[in-house]
Amino acid sequence: MGELRPRRARATAAALLGGALIVVAALSGCATGGATAADHPRRSGTPHSKPSRPTGDPSVSSRPTPTVTPTPTAVGFDKAAQSIDDPASTWVVANKPRGLKPPEYVPGDLVYPDVTYVNRQPMRQEVATALVAMFAAGKAEAGLEFSVQSAYRSYESQVRVYNDDVARNGQAYADTDTARPGHSEHQTGLAVDISAVPAKCSLAACFAQTPQGEWLAANAWRFGFLLRYPADKVPVTGFTFEPWHFRYIGAPLAAQLHATGVTTLEEFFGVPGGTTY
Repeated sequence: MGELRPRRARATAAALLGGALIVVAALSGCATGGATAADHPRRSGTPHSKPSRPTGDPSVSSRPTPTVTPTPTAVGFDKAAQSIDDPASTWVVANKPRGLKPPEYVPGDLVYPDVTYVNRQPMRQEVATALVAMFAAGKAEAGLEFSVQSAYRSYESQVRVYNDDVARNGQAYADTDTARPGHSEHQTGLAVDISAVPAKCSLAACFAQTPQGEWLAANAWRFGFLLRYPADKVPVTGFTFEPWHFRYIGAPLAAQLHATGVTTLEEFFGVPGGTTY
């Protein structure tokens, strides 16, 4: 989220399909290690035309911050096994009402995996290990090629990206698709924007209809990733549909979400979400 991209057509979220649980078991033991510095660096080129969006500053609202009720979980799954507040945790929930603490958090284990990049940006070691396995499976199972559009972005980088979006489109529009500094998943080093190779519908809703987008929507959970901003959960996540934005949460939690049919971290953990800061 947070890159300049063409005007997106609303799309129906790709349905999460079943996958081989044996892969989940294999990936559950992925080691954690070290990764370096990006939340959607925007593509260069002609800025997109400004779509019709609500006017006004969405940070000023009389509406209460939505809090969703925690969803039931399978017997034996411990929702408290990891922190959802610590930015170093793979379960951290960062959104508009839940900023990172500290806001200038920097991951300590950033690396550059051996994959194709559009913007060469690092990610955390555990994410890198899972991403390499996922890209390899997409190639082996469906003959598909992928690239990393963006990954880790620092607080300072997010300041520039957000201010650029505001300058081009106004704050009301910017707040629908670009996280404010200190609220970005990319700053955790756990989020990856993925593009098709050859490039098609990069950073656009139509990526959901590409072979790569369809395969990722059906299989990313097997490798510990979550399609973070579904089309039907904008009021919950606070951001528009982004079928290219995948958040690493670890194989056990990803399998649990898949098994229960829950598609957002806000709903699973019952924490505040919504469209306002």
